[in-house]
Amino acid sequence: MEDLQGKVAVITGGASGMGLAFAHRFAAAGMKVVLGDIEVPALDDAVTGLRDTGAEVLGVRCDVSDAASVHGLAAATEEAFGAAHVICLNAGVAGSGGLHEQTLTDWEWILGVNLMGVVHGLDSFLSGLIERDEGHVVVTASVAGHTAYPGLGIYSATKHAAAVIAETLYNELASSGSKVGATALCPGFVDTGIFNSARNRPEHLTATLPDLEADEDRATREAFLEMIASQALKPAAVADLVYDAILDGTFWVFTDGRHVENITNRHAEIAERRNPTEGRAITEDALD
Repeated sequence: MEDLQGKVAVITGGASGMGLAFAHRFAAAGMKVVLGDIEVPALDDAVTGLRDTGAEVLGVRCDVSDAASVHGLAAATEEAFGAAHVICLNAGVAGSGGLHEQTLTDWEWILGVNLMGVVHGLDSFLSGLIERDEGHVVVTASVAGHTAYPGLGIYSATKHAAAVIAETLYNELASSGSKVGATALCPGFVDTGIFNSARNRPEHLTATLPDLEADEDRATREAFLEMIASQALKPAAVADLVYDAILDGTFWVFTDGRHVENITNRHAEIAERRNPTEGRAITEDALD
């Protein structure tokens, strides 16, 4: 896309973190923005903050794991602003722990948001973009979509899927001659609230008797969160990268180089049919 002035952007997970940063960047470029988010107080605050800058904005409570809810987001967008042009499928949650520790509700929650949220977004918006032959889809994947860190099995599974869906979409659009673009955003460490995403976990998908966190694990987690707060990239910087990618038609967007060695080594192991090397936890890379 060459000009975003007056266009409409829809952002899931838009009330905080990277999603909210996208909204502010798009609004500054003269776009109308629609925020979909499950967290109503944060959504209300985000809408108020954007309107204070003079932006045209709509906030819609949206549970991306529910197809009807995302269809409702699309309908509300059409009613308020007309056709959508930029779709940021950004909503995401994170969990950690070994695969042997994960419950079926852990799988259902994380897959529901991170994977089916992308599926429902495409189902609701993609056909319109293709029919109009204009627009751009941004799928928020992760460096976890290119690695296999211990303790992030479910999250990584969803992000590998998101990256592959985005790449397939790009290839299909390109092979058909469509003017619709696609970007796979693969953030590394960004200062967002995703590590506290359990605050929005539905009650029916919450374990009734959660395991108590060990002192050592708690200390590692606290050190990791402290590092995120002090060293991680700020969401506004990611928003600039995404904005430029939409204008330039860039597919892969990575936010830092911390994980390049691990990704490169993994690709070499696959090409050479070598067994995976013993992986370090993502927290160890972060704390180096």
